[in-house]
Amino acid sequence: MSTWKKVLSLICIVLFVAVSAMAGPKEDIIAAVDQISRQLIEMSDFIHDNPELGNKEYKAVETLTSYLKRNGFTIEKGVAGLETAFIATYENAGGNGPAISFLAEYDALAEVGHACGHNIIGTSCVGAAVALAKNLGSTPAKVIVFGCPAEETTSGKLPMAAQGLFKRADIGMQMHPNSGKPTIGMKTLALNLVDFIYEGKASHAAASPEMGRSALDAVMLMFTGTEYMREHVKSDIRIHGIVTNGGAAANIVPEKASARFYIRGLERPYLNTVVERVYNVARGAAMMTETKLTISEIKQYDNVVNVPSFMDLGLEVLQEFNIKEARKIQPWDSAGGSTDFGTASSQIPALIFGLPVAPENVAGHSREFALATKSPAGNEALLNASKIMAYIGYRLIHEPELLSKIRADWEKTVAGK
Repeated sequence: MSTWKKVLSLICIVLFVAVSAMAGPKEDIIAAVDQISRQLIEMSDFIHDNPELGNKEYKAVETLTSYLKRNGFTIEKGVAGLETAFIATYENAGGNGPAISFLAEYDALAEVGHACGHNIIGTSCVGAAVALAKNLGSTPAKVIVFGCPAEETTSGKLPMAAQGLFKRADIGMQMHPNSGKPTIGMKTLALNLVDFIYEGKASHAAASPEMGRSALDAVMLMFTGTEYMREHVKSDIRIHGIVTNGGAAANIVPEKASARFYIRGLERPYLNTVVERVYNVARGAAMMTETKLTISEIKQYDNVVNVPSFMDLGLEVLQEFNIKEARKIQPWDSAGGSTDFGTASSQIPALIFGLPVAPENVAGHSREFALATKSPAGNEALLNASKIMAYIGYRLIHEPELLSKIRADWEKTVAGK
């Protein structure tokens, strides 16, 4: 063999060794997601094109669970008494290691379809889970997908949390599509949704009003009382309500009337004190009008618990994946609405981050946003989220000290809520 051929062979060997050395867990995760990218996009598009309202997401659940089952996951359907809730579990090497979970959502909005991007949320969780499961080697671990229905309406996570299902995992993750720039963490408001139902006594409003007791008067007094509360609560508190029943006719003293209130705040412990004060206002209105009050609590969300060390890891990994302009949420950022992800994050350390699918001027829950969730930008967010979450999961499995730190930070944060 000539000298130049020997040199060329040596160069090829060196290059091969160098390339092999460059390959690592991150590259393996990327390759695993790229390998299934077509299936992930097809699933996301199918869910997008077949929008289903909360608790009726039959096609979405079948699409996601059948794919997980084909990839070695054990499927439990109908958990927490919810027909379209599921838990998919992959146990590797006995499963006696860290349990990494992904919180999938897949319900649509009325009229505007997948204008919150749940087609991407559900599918990216599945993509992350499958990619992570394929790269565990002989390491004992569990990979879990929690299928959470009805985020937009009745909330699947509340009954799932009530049964302690999220505690099967050590940690949870989710990517929520957004507009504008990537974000790590989510600032949300804890929520109590409550109906106040008053029952009085009907009477002729002109001939014998003194014989009646107006349930509507009680509702109106309750609104007045809550207005006077606003000066004496913290600035993050939001109290907003509507009259859901104002009586049957103007010439009858209303026998029945009701109102629905959203009571929100940044921190659950303080919000609980505000809720009790609102209840006292409602009770006072009943006393003033000699009516009977029934308080019906519809649902309750906790605020999202943002764990500093988990957010740091999220930012680090997003930057590793060349996600530009990513930033952690800050205390001075304004809060959004409320989400049942907050309740899950009160049970296990959970990271939620956002990747943009549309420009900043495109509002969530709009038809324009729905279109963006089935677009090249939407597909890019889907695949990036799958890779990022799978890689974070891989690191937490193989870096137990990091997982322990995040859990310790979470316990401290929850204790100080």
